[in-house]
Amino acid sequence: MRKIVLSILLVSLLVLSLFSTSILSAHPIPIEEIAFDTGDTAWMIVATALVLIMTPGLGFFYGGMVGKKNVISTMLQSFMAMIIVTVLWIVIGFSLSFGPTIGGIIGNPIPFLFFQGVGIHTAWQAAPTIPFLLFALFQAKFAIITPALITGAFAERIRFWAYLLFMVLFIILIYAPLCHMTWHPEGLLFKLGVLDFAGGTVVHMSAGWAALAGAMFLGKRKAQKSNPARITYVLLGTGLLWFGWFGFNAGSALGANGIAVQALGTTTIAAAAAGMAWVFLDKILGHKLSAMGACIGTVVGLVAITPAAGFVSMPHAIFIGIFSSIVSNLAVSAFHKGKIDDALDVFACHGVGGMTGMLLTGVFASKAVNPAVTDQGLIFGETTLFFNQLIALVGVSIFAFLSSYFLFYVVNKITPLRVSEDKEELGLDLSQHGEFL
Repeated sequence: MRKIVLSILLVSLLVLSLFSTSILSAHPIPIEEIAFDTGDTAWMIVATALVLIMTPGLGFFYGGMVGKKNVISTMLQSFMAMIIVTVLWIVIGFSLSFGPTIGGIIGNPIPFLFFQGVGIHTAWQAAPTIPFLLFALFQAKFAIITPALITGAFAERIRFWAYLLFMVLFIILIYAPLCHMTWHPEGLLFKLGVLDFAGGTVVHMSAGWAALAGAMFLGKRKAQKSNPARITYVLLGTGLLWFGWFGFNAGSALGANGIAVQALGTTTIAAAAAGMAWVFLDKILGHKLSAMGACIGTVVGLVAITPAAGFVSMPHAIFIGIFSSIVSNLAVSAFHKGKIDDALDVFACHGVGGMTGMLLTGVFASKAVNPAVTDQGLIFGETTLFFNQLIALVGVSIFAFLSSYFLFYVVNKITPLRVSEDKEELGLDLSQHGEFL
């Protein structure tokens, strides 16, 4: 049955792409050239590439943490996100996310189907200085990394084809609505006044809550304790993530401008402050200063500053980094004592980090930093933004968790999510892919 479905998908894509001119071109693309800003365009091309490198970086980050017999499978889950989500985004994902609004919840899937009308002669309304195609490709990289983030929660025990099916459904039914509601000018959360500079809700909260749902649904691994395969991979992955995150956050200014520089600065200092706080707290709690702790703390800081990067000052970015690191560190400790096997602490780091960053955006967002801020943060004596952020946090959390759990349930009905005990014992590298280190 799987062979038939995959054959139909490939043939359908071949036919639709071959005859796309006659089948899909409902709106002719203007031929007149718009004088785009070359500096903005050059920066956004670089930023798009930087965001993409985060996903293989995440593969190294996760791959180094798992046991040796599951490294290839874990890393391949990130690489397959680059492959599958790219195709899905161009076919329908972008239109669902940024197409004309349907009730402020989701985009119309038809106008930008197969990127029709998404070219180099038009521009997105919120990014008028760069080609529309460049904006769409930049956004694709955010969609790619989000399901890859989830994989750390159910590492070492999920069937690969079931993961691919969940990833497709997650992008269509969870990521696209959240993206539309948060970043489309007619989106529900956007119109409410919620601030999310680069993906606190869209990427990290959605991935964090989906990770928690997946860990709960799949249950514990047969053997939860295993030595990390390559801590050097974790260090390399952290470096690639930090490097790519400059495109993630500074690129979300959608131009080579002062806000991009501000986001670059806040991203730098929040990551450093969080990494420092994590290892300091470990020492205070009686643990050794570890490479793993330094890496995890740094990534938590990157997560937490993401929604606030272009809205807060440098000193407040330090606070966000340190505070989020302490909160996530304590959350990791709490989860290790519980019954939920979130293998690589995705919820405690990305979910909790994203929620902390969203709330602190409502505390520190400043008009002095970004004139686009209408309502300032709580520290400036204004309450509207903070309560809008809180409403978004609660609503997105409920939606992302319940929807993800339902998707895991549906996928499990179609094809089993979890590998058998003997295949788990053998390791996913051999049992799922026939490869090994």
